[in-house]
Amino acid sequence: MSVLESRNPLDQSLVGQVEYASEAKVEEAVQLSQLAQQKWAKLSLQDRSAQVVNAYQQLSAVAEELALLISLEMGKDRRRAGYEAQGTIHSAGYLVEEAAEAFRTETLGSRTQIQYRPLGVVAVISPWNYPLAMANNLIIPALVAGNSVILKPSEHTPLVADLFVKTLQKHLPENVIQVIHGEGDVGRSLVKSNINMVAFTGSVRAGRNIMATAAPELKRLVMELGGNDPMIVMDNADIKAAARFAVASSFENAGQMCTSTERVYVDRNIAGAFYREVVATARVYQTGAWDSPGVNIGPLANSSQHQKVVNQLVDAEQKGANFLLGESHYEAPFIQPTVVTGMTPDMSLESEETFGPVVAIAEYENLKEAVARANNSIYGLGAVVFGGQGAHEVAEQLEAGMVAVNQGVGGMGDSPWVGAKQSGFGFHGSKTGHRQFTQVRVMNY
Repeated sequence: MSVLESRNPLDQSLVGQVEYASEAKVEEAVQLSQLAQQKWAKLSLQDRSAQVVNAYQQLSAVAEELALLISLEMGKDRRRAGYEAQGTIHSAGYLVEEAAEAFRTETLGSRTQIQYRPLGVVAVISPWNYPLAMANNLIIPALVAGNSVILKPSEHTPLVADLFVKTLQKHLPENVIQVIHGEGDVGRSLVKSNINMVAFTGSVRAGRNIMATAAPELKRLVMELGGNDPMIVMDNADIKAAARFAVASSFENAGQMCTSTERVYVDRNIAGAFYREVVATARVYQTGAWDSPGVNIGPLANSSQHQKVVNQLVDAEQKGANFLLGESHYEAPFIQPTVVTGMTPDMSLESEETFGPVVAIAEYENLKEAVARANNSIYGLGAVVFGGQGAHEVAEQLEAGMVAVNQGVGGMGDSPWVGAKQSGFGFHGSKTGHRQFTQVRVMNY
């Protein structure tokens, strides 16, 4: 039996290992999932919902262990790892309720019903940056709809997913949810297998590969594919508030967040004051091990991600960028808090997703220029405007699935999590998002 090793990004020490799924193992999991799904789908929506809620409640017993594994496997600091574990558990109740409401049969007139039927087997392929939360947002609607689920987590965070799924398995019917481990070859085998849907969160490159693999059988897809989120700071913005947001959003989870602010465009008339506030705020942040006091930026989750950020910083320096804080070269596994000005369109820092604790800033002369640069991207997940009068009008011009004024993206209540352009294919969250895990059927009696 081959194994997949999980190593601590801080020092590369072995955290643990899991079985590396062979192609035969993937096929076996799919067959078992198909059998389990047939029985699961026959239960009432109410029964399925109750069982999912009960299973998630049992996760409380392993919440601390889940948080510890998040820290050990991807370097997230103790506080954030705890928030993710507890948030995953406590969000289950209302996510199940939202999903159940979305799947209830609707009646039109006296003879027509709109039914939301399960698709079959759903493959959930989840990332390493939020190894519980991102998987959870896809697993719950899939299960409540009457599908069975096979989770293929990131190869960088297998132990978190393994404990998560095995705990749920104890309180759900056999094989309704399974977990398999491996790298890209395992994901490809799963997508090629006799499943009915792929729900994926990850890179554009991986999303393209999944789409190509799923295309021959036209398998259903829901994919969130990352972002390169812009922020526009107008000349009438609250400079301190804008600076605090720019830093907090760029540094959250060591910058390893799909809706991190990646590109900041500030009005030239207030640029100097904005720079001073950004640097003063960024200096407060500390890097270190997940369990070190005061640390709020942990190590980057893996060496390839660290090298990607360094390459972007070196490219920016070579093309004339200024470093107000930090430098271009960092030894793994940390990227120190970094503030770069003079960002230009030919820098990879502007055109590519960074996924590191970097505030990258460019000045603009007029709002037309700022909007054009903000929209000049293949990505369109989130976008933010900070300003007073006229800010809403600027926000309306931004090409993103989620846009916010003087705050972070992500709506209140039953709002979808949605990307435009190449940041998304379909979406999840909200009644409409949950229903993408179903087959809509019109029944006339």
